Amino acid sequence: MSPNAPKTPPRQIRIGDEWYAFDKAAKSMDTERAAVIREFIAWYLREPGAKIPKRPERAAWHEEAGE
Repeated sequence: MSPNAPKTPPRQIRIGDEWYAFDKAAKSMDTERAAVIREFIAWYLREPGAKIPKRPERAAWHEEAGE
């Protein structure tokens, strides 16, 4: 096994173009999409101590049309 092998197998879900905006938003919070999704799942499942992930301000990642 390589040292960079993930601890869990990859899962597939279908997401539209929001996936790219989600990436920008996650990066604006110095994290990755996968980490945010794991936090959300733990919160959704009511895991002890889990909290809903914080969201960035829209202006931190969103590019308004015409900029």
